[in-house]
Amino acid sequence: MARGQGASLDKKKLLADPILVTTIVLLITFLTLFILYPLAILLVDSFVGDGGFSFSVFKRVFKMPKFTTAITNTLKVGFVVGIIATAVGLLFAYVEVYVRIGKFAGGLFKVVSMLPVVSPPFVLSLSMIMLFGKAGIITRYLLNIYDNSVYGFWGIAIVQSLTFFPVCYMMFRGLLKNIDPSLEEAARDMGASRMKVFTSVTLPLLLPGIGNAFLVTFIESIADFANPMIIGGSYDTLATTIYLQITGAYDKAGAAAMAVVLLCITLAMFIVQKYVLEAKSTATLTGKASRGRMLIEDKSVRIPLTVLCSLGAMFVILMYICVPIGALFPTWGYKFFPLTLKWFKLVFTRYKGFKAFGDSFRLSLIAAPITALLSMIISYLVVKRKFKAKGFIEAVSMLAMAVPGTVLGVGYIRGFSGGLFHTGILQGLYGTGLILVIVFVIRSLPTGTRSGIAALRQIDKSIEESAYDMGADSFKVFTSVTLPLIKDSFLSGLVTAFVRSITAISAIILLVTPQYLLITVQINEFAEKGSYGLACAFATILIIITYGAVLLMNLFIKHFGTSKKITEVE
Repeated sequence: MARGQGASLDKKKLLADPILVTTIVLLITFLTLFILYPLAILLVDSFVGDGGFSFSVFKRVFKMPKFTTAITNTLKVGFVVGIIATAVGLLFAYVEVYVRIGKFAGGLFKVVSMLPVVSPPFVLSLSMIMLFGKAGIITRYLLNIYDNSVYGFWGIAIVQSLTFFPVCYMMFRGLLKNIDPSLEEAARDMGASRMKVFTSVTLPLLLPGIGNAFLVTFIESIADFANPMIIGGSYDTLATTIYLQITGAYDKAGAAAMAVVLLCITLAMFIVQKYVLEAKSTATLTGKASRGRMLIEDKSVRIPLTVLCSLGAMFVILMYICVPIGALFPTWGYKFFPLTLKWFKLVFTRYKGFKAFGDSFRLSLIAAPITALLSMIISYLVVKRKFKAKGFIEAVSMLAMAVPGTVLGVGYIRGFSGGLFHTGILQGLYGTGLILVIVFVIRSLPTGTRSGIAALRQIDKSIEESAYDMGADSFKVFTSVTLPLIKDSFLSGLVTAFVRSITAISAIILLVTPQYLLITVQINEFAEKGSYGLACAFATILIIITYGAVLLMNLFIKHFGTSKKITEVE
């Protein structure tokens, strides 16, 4: 009875707040229209033909040799990348948390963890081609190897592993820090070797986290479009095959069916990762360590691990540095000196660089605050309010994380090119900058929402209840109490959304029109043509923009953020 009375009271409070009700209705409409609807249209296109419900499109697609090859290639790459990235990420995290490393190695680790955040997703593909391709500096000019090919399976696998392992490294670092060192020290006191302690104590505690990291990497790998497109060569993956099915074969129904297959794979993995392994991981590692960990100082362990990880980190950094250096060479593979700025000049004089950077910057700048604000609103509703549609809002907002960009792009084409349900309603949205902004928002929403939920769970509800008791409505409480308390999370979400938007390609390459020039599309186009100097010039300027945005955010939070005010009070 008490539970029923509480629910009834929550309902009355909700209905008595028109601003909150309006916000919930608008949010549900937005999420349904721009996440669920495009995916539903894909299903309709795949299963409903001229004669009604049918599997004919799927039968036709599964008979295509290129589709069966693509799905086999995709799963193969996903498993290999998942294993390599998880193993390398675990090694880096273990060395940082358990081994006493110097400031130099620690600095390298920090740089490596940050580089994938501020760079476009295909930078390493360019570097791999320029270093190890047929005209590569290392293979051709240092090793005199002329018959190698960096394109294909191993090219994709290595590039994706180097791109995604920092994600695993960050995940494992948090998990390892939360393991109570007394558990491992007890095993050491009983005579167990370090390897025995790792395999019998540390590793079992990490198993759910290992599975979680593997599935996250697997999902990212099979959903990746840019790297297979640039370095894949004739080794087609499902994401690139879907793109070519639309742009080359003009088979939208077939592309929709392929997109549904890819979506089913990523959704299945996402459900296992989110609701099975993530729950086990948080249940296994309960809170912070009770005391400090005694770091490994044995030279026989410390020196080899530190050197190995430092060399690996320097190699990754070299790969990223290769891009700006490549933009200064006169002709890649034939003439490296004297260095020149001609590619940067051509970017802005012949290839409409000002328009490309202007369009990308403007659209990303519009999408970033919208994403950050929506993320905080969703987080606030999920954590602080009670209503029936709360689970729906949380699930759908997180669903975008499991939807590959190429799949979302196909869904928007099928869903909005002819208007809603082919009625012409909202047809004017297709081909405009607004639809690109919406895609940017949808793609960045899950990251901001997770950050907001984590921040809001640390705020005592009594603070907001005091404001309600003084007569403030939900809008006033959110803007004057809640938002200032999670300012750091909001600013972080703002910059993250900007960086993710300006470096996005897979979701927007199918939606961008000649009216808009986007940097990532230009980089992809020049890389496909073999114009690596121009591609590197575009990529270098993009990296400077994104890195500058992150630095500005860190400075702003340091001097004006919540943590600064708390420090001053103390």
